[in-house]
Amino acid sequence: MALLNWKNDYSVNIREIDEQHKQLINMINELHDAMLAKKGKEALLSVLTKLANYCATHFAVEEKLMSGNGYPEYADHKEVHNKMTAKVKALMADVQAGKTTISIEVMNFLKNWLDKHIMGTDKKYSAFLNSKGVQ
Repeated sequence: MALLNWKNDYSVNIREIDEQHKQLINMINELHDAMLAKKGKEALLSVLTKLANYCATHFAVEEKLMSGNGYPEYADHKEVHNKMTAKVKALMADVQAGKTTISIEVMNFLKNWLDKHIMGTDKKYSAFLNSKGVQ
């Protein structure tokens, strides 16, 4: 059962970013499915690691587009990325150490963060980058 579904409202009108956002949604859903299936810690960590690595790749692409096109809110956006990266790393460390498990609260955090990030922070750069010819 999908925790999060792609909707056209998520589109930032940049094909590469939209495709990456779809992949992030798929990975969150994969982690959710693994949690519901009561997969073991190693399986959950494997999916979480894949999600974290993909986030890093995705953030790098966004940041390159923003910095390369002179996006005025680049530094603030990068800081949001840095904070999310730190939270995911801390979550991974806590799961590895047995301090926490992947729970519905964690899944809702990831879902809400991605939804708010795309609909808020990412939507802000969309028109700016589109005006620079980024499609």
